[in-house]
Amino acid sequence: MFLISACLAGTHCRYNHDHNYNDKVIEIIKEEPSLIVCPEQLGGLPTPRPPAEIAGGDGHDVLDGKAKVMNAEGEDVTELFIQGAKEVLEIVRLYGIKKAILKSGSPSCGCGKIYDGTFSGNKVNGEGVTAALLKRNGIEVVTEKELTL
Repeated sequence: MFLISACLAGTHCRYNHDHNYNDKVIEIIKEEPSLIVCPEQLGGLPTPRPPAEIAGGDGHDVLDGKAKVMNAEGEDVTELFIQGAKEVLEIVRLYGIKKAILKSGSPSCGCGKIYDGTFSGNKVNGEGVTAALLKRNGIEVVTEKELTL
């Protein structure tokens, strides 16, 4: 069973009420049991919402209290991102999921590369908050960009 970022399945849950529909992800959903989730919505963030980025590190740093998730309006939304990550981890544990396909670049789901916290479009090496928490708990995390059929 796979855990999949809801935006990749076509759910309008991105900050701007858009989605990131991905044909490869849809093929996996058709072939394999999958659960789709949006950590940001599970954490209590509305849709639409101001965009957010991690300032001062990555998701591991957020979980360790060394960085914050800030939205473009200057609001600290760290606790909502952490809550969403914890909700996703609970779902993963409940269903015995071992692999997640998450949206690249996202402050929640990004794996390997995330935006740098300046809202300038620059990316840096790092993990989103949910990706970091899942990895810390032994879940294999990949992005939609790493999928092959």
